[in-house]
Formats: sequence, structure tokens, C-alpha cells
Amino acid sequence: MRWAIPPLTTIRQPLTDMAAATAMLLTLAQGEPLAQSRVEPAAELVIRDSTAPPPTA
Repeated sequence: MRWAIPPLTTIRQPLTDMAAATAMLLTLAQGEPLAQSRVEPAAELVIRDSTAPPPTA
């Protein structure tokens, strides 16, 4: 099923990495110290039809 025309180029990030970052924010909001200071989520560029090379002159 298509949600947009043309299909949009996106960044795919694993849900587990996003959940780890959310958990860190909740820990900080509760005023507790963090076990680690950063999360580097894996990211994958998913190129679809909304990305194209520049037009030729």
C-alpha cells in the first residue's frame, strides 16, 4: 500500500535503539544518573522515488 506519491525517501532506525534513547530521557526526567551518556542508533537511508539526481542542463 502506498502512503505517499511519490514514495518518500526516509531514514530507518531500529526500534530498540529508539527505545533505549527514550529510556535515557525518562531516567533523566526522574532525576536519576545515567548508566551511559549516549546512544548511537544505527541508521539506514532508504532511497525511494522522492530522491532523484539533479536535472541535466
